[in-house]
Amino acid sequence: QVELVESGGGLVQAGGSLRLACVASERTFSRLAMGWFRQAPGQEREFVASVSRNGGFTNYADSVKGRFTISRGNAKNTVYLQMDSLKPADTGVYYCQGGVDGMTYWGKGTLVTVSA
Repeated sequence: QVELVESGGGLVQAGGSLRLACVASERTFSRLAMGWFRQAPGQEREFVASVSRNGGFTNYADSVKGRFTISRGNAKNTVYLQMDSLKPADTGVYYCQGGVDGMTYWGKGTLVTVSA
């Protein structure tokens, strides 16, 4: 069982920045492919960004390309999501996801609210 704990959410004005972090309990963190998803009120959960096990490959949703950056620090068992130029449409609960050995794990989420 892998536990994922997100932090860094909050209230920010449009145009501002936030940095989310997700710490994993997995001792061999480098085995996990990691990603971020979000869910806006009344909407389905959607993909935001992902990063490969060694951090060498990243992928982003079109809606966040050029504004968000995903990275990972394997020595700290942590994946980050740097969010810049935030828009009200970015508001939602952000979830960390980890995958290994055919299993998928989710954190409980952290709320991001972007005011106009």
